[in-house]
Order: sequence, then structure tokens, then C-alpha cells
Amino acid sequence: MAEIDGSIMEGGGQVVRVSASLSCISGTSITINKIRAGRSTPGLRPQHLSGLELVRDICGGRLEGGTVGSTEVVFTPGKIKAGSHIADTHTAGSIGLLLQVSLPCGLYADGPLHLCLKGGTNAEMAPQIDYTIKVFKPIVERFGVHFDCDVKMRGYYPKGGGEVMVKINPVKELTPISMTERGTISKIHGRAFVAGVLPYKLAKDMSTAAVWTIRREIKDLYINIQSVHEKDTACGNGQGIIIIAESSTGCIFAGSSLGKKGVYADKVGIEAAEMLLRNIRHNGCVDEFLQDQVITFMALAKGTSKIRSGPVTLHTETAIHVAEQLTQAKFTITKADDDNETYIIECQGVGTSNSNL
Repeated sequence: MAEIDGSIMEGGGQVVRVSASLSCISGTSITINKIRAGRSTPGLRPQHLSGLELVRDICGGRLEGGTVGSTEVVFTPGKIKAGSHIADTHTAGSIGLLLQVSLPCGLYADGPLHLCLKGGTNAEMAPQIDYTIKVFKPIVERFGVHFDCDVKMRGYYPKGGGEVMVKINPVKELTPISMTERGTISKIHGRAFVAGVLPYKLAKDMSTAAVWTIRREIKDLYINIQSVHEKDTACGNGQGIIIIAESSTGCIFAGSSLGKKGVYADKVGIEAAEMLLRNIRHNGCVDEFLQDQVITFMALAKGTSKIRSGPVTLHTETAIHVAEQLTQAKFTITKADDDNETYIIECQGVGTSNSNL
């Protein structure tokens, strides 16, 4: 039984997600205490509980203390099996975060895992589903991960109602990756969207403001941000934008923002553009949001993975702390020689193999 302090470092839902995934894969029982202790609403929220229940179902494990508001859970994993599962936050809780906790587990099943994930597709403080598909997916596939993600319905705050179908294929073993050469930015594209009763003009305003902001810094690239009015494919009202930059060596970066009542659409577009620019000014190969999302895969892969990043986030440091606690993986973070703003995150992975295949 491993004991995890849920209040450590970032102290949020990420500790719960990384712990649950690695517990499920390694077969190590865990107690997580002081869950989200420093938050304004401590304990499990619906999306955290849905994620834990999904991992429990995937491996036929046992979960004690699994209620909304609980600050301590005990998870005893079973055997990861192929099958179909539904996870529903019944809120706008992030579907992207449900995938984050379940994807690593599905890789070690004895056959394909089919998931129906329900909640919010584009939520605050979480990866938008567009980010998961356009940025996270192509990078994580370099480890040998293969999964399909089909957005059936988009769901927005406060109702949720989104639905994403996921198929995860098992792997025998993950391969390490090396991303240390940034290259040059070769392509910038994106998507500005409105849904429900919100006027299409808002999408155009977000797109125009974003292009104008990027143009001030990057003058020689065509920037293609599509404006979309979601009608039959969205539940509720929502608006937002995601902008993606790709480099000549296959690095992918993003900036995104969601509209809120009382905030002008052009401000939303500018915010996303500035976020993207911030993430491509440094000479890293991943953005600040992808950093922590690849830590689990680096830990599980067989051999040495290396990633060049901008300033290391607290989320990343937290993911490393939990991964080292629950696996034999060893991480090091060093400043890159040529630049004060970039770092090399290196991991000697444990090479966890799938005994089910």
C-alpha cells in the first residue's frame, strides 16, 4: 500500500489522476489523503470521482471513500481488461481529464478498450478536447500509443452534455521519445467557435483579433483560423478559440481561451494568441500544458526519454513526484546549455510491459 499526500505541490486533481493511473497499471494499492486540501472546495469534485470510478471499472478494482467531497480514498486495483465503459460527470467536468486518467490504463488491457465519456468538452482549467486531439494525440503517439477520439457532442459550462467516444488499443511496451530540436514555426492554424444562441460574429471577432495579435510578432506565415457556428453538434451555449502552431521538426504548441459573459470576443482571441506566442518564444519543443501530460508515458516507456521545454510548471513537478513515488522511473531536470529559458526533462523509464498481450 502506497500513501499519497493529495495536498502536495500542485495539490489538485492531478495528484489523484496520476496516482490512480499508475496504481492501476502497477497493481499497487494506494491511499490518497488530504485530497485538494488547499482548494476553496476541498475533496473530490464530480469529475475527479468520475475518473476514479472509471479506472476502478477498467480494472475491476475496489474504491473506498469514493464520494463527492471526500478527502481520502483507498484504491485497490484489479486486472485491466478489454471492454466498454461509460463515465459521466453529470456536470461540465472535463472530458479531457477523464481521458487523461484512463488512457494510460487502457494501454495495458488484454484487448481494445471502448469508452463513452460525458461532460464538458471545452472547460476552464482543463485541456479543451481540440487540444487533446490536435496537440496531445500526435505527440503521445510517438510513444507507441494508439487511440481514436470521436466527438459526438460538444458540451459547455454549466450544463455539460458533451459526449466523446474513445477507443484505446493496447500496447506491448511504450517506446521512449526524444524531442530536443525545435526547428522553425512552419504553420499556424486554429478554430474559433460559438454554439447555441450566440451570434456567429463573435467567432469572427475572436479569429480576427487573434490573427492581428500574432501578426505583430510573426509576419511571414499565413494564419488560418476557421470561424465555426456549432448548431446540431453542441449542447448549450459556448464560445472559445484554440490556435495551434507546428514546427519544422514536428513540435506542436497551442494557445486557447473560452469566452465568458461580459468579456469582449476580441479579448478572448487576444488572450489565446498571447498564450500561443508565450509558448513559442522560448526554444522548447512542448508547450506549458503538454509538459505534465507526457510525464506518465515517459515513466512507463522502456529507456531514456528527453524533452526540451520552457520553464517547468508546478503541474509537471507534481506529476514527476507522483510518478517517482509509484514507479522506479528517475527524472532529472537541467537547464539547456544555450538558453536560460529552456530546460531538458529527462527520464529513465521503467519499461512496464503489458503482461496481458
